[in-house]
Amino acid sequence: MKLLLVHEFYRSSAPSGEDAVFLNEAAMLKKSGMDVITYNVHNDDIDASSISKQIKLGLQTIWSRESYKNLVEILHSHKPDIVHFHNTFPLLSPSVYKACRDLSTPIVQTLHNYRMICPGALLQRNNQPCEDCITGSLYNSLKHRCYRGSLLTTLPLTAMIAINRANRNYGQVDQYIALTQFAASRMIAAGIPSARVAVKPNFLPSPPAPDLSKDNYAVFVGRLSEEKGVRTMMQAWSSLKDIKLYVLGDGPLRHELEKYCKQKQLPVTFYGSIQRDEVLAIIRKARVQILPSEWYEGFPMVILEAFASATPIIGSRIGSIDELIEEDQTGLKFQAGNAQDLSDCVRRYWSLSEHSDQMSRYARQVFEEKYTEERNLRYITDIYSKILTK
Repeated sequence: MKLLLVHEFYRSSAPSGEDAVFLNEAAMLKKSGMDVITYNVHNDDIDASSISKQIKLGLQTIWSRESYKNLVEILHSHKPDIVHFHNTFPLLSPSVYKACRDLSTPIVQTLHNYRMICPGALLQRNNQPCEDCITGSLYNSLKHRCYRGSLLTTLPLTAMIAINRANRNYGQVDQYIALTQFAASRMIAAGIPSARVAVKPNFLPSPPAPDLSKDNYAVFVGRLSEEKGVRTMMQAWSSLKDIKLYVLGDGPLRHELEKYCKQKQLPVTFYGSIQRDEVLAIIRKARVQILPSEWYEGFPMVILEAFASATPIIGSRIGSIDELIEEDQTGLKFQAGNAQDLSDCVRRYWSLSEHSDQMSRYARQVFEEKYTEERNLRYITDIYSKILTK
């Protein structure tokens, strides 16, 4: 089987988990013996230094003639059996689907976020889940300036969705891949036929060895930004002064959070951005990982890192996180945005001894059953095979 894998990398200054997932899948498929070709563009190449260039970028987001032409040339040259897209925003645009359809090449699209149904991509507004563009008109996104708080930047994204819906370009995709059942349900609610949505989780290559000998601290791993629920986490920790918390990651709220912890004399240590092997070493020894997100996460890789490390998770009861954590089995759950509920969950977990050890072992068991590279290869080859036998 010959595959063409297509992905638009995010800016180097703001790397995305989507980039890592694309690279992991490409390496997995090549290792399996498939003939894999990749076509990539990079958001580092975007030039929005003037109004005219911003307008040009907005138009290209809706429909890129250059991307259409480039992909047609690649398809003619390599003749892949399937083209599998990951991120196409903003340089590639939905025009790449038309290129594949014009050459009768089957299309797979992984849905890493909600960009195809939400101009802001997150189904979030004012730091709360928002489905106004699912239940109502896309005009809501313009009214609320859902992309970066700007009408100018929201307009081309709203137009991209509306125009490509009207032209049925999204319907040209043979198979969408959602990362969770929850994400699939939102896409189906927005109009994507359920028969065209498969669910395939992310996976973790070269997982760390599990460690059941835990130290007495909790860990948070992620971006220190509003939607991650880190303010709620710090408010919870104001009543958890006897429990250490290690915070791994950086972001716009770091200075504010460090100041808060210093004023409250909280047992919180900020590590900033550190190397992945250091991150994994800290996760492996943590008694529990905290995942307090307040938006519909896609499929956080930190969940896989925790489960592989035999580290249970205390996560918010929202979206895909609610789906991926099994209550009292692989962790505990609390009401998103509720600092008292999070504090109570941490207290409850710290009171457990033998049962928390059982959760650690079960977290690793779930990882081995669902999230290994070998399991993921079976998932994706099944999807490809079904497309080719239609």
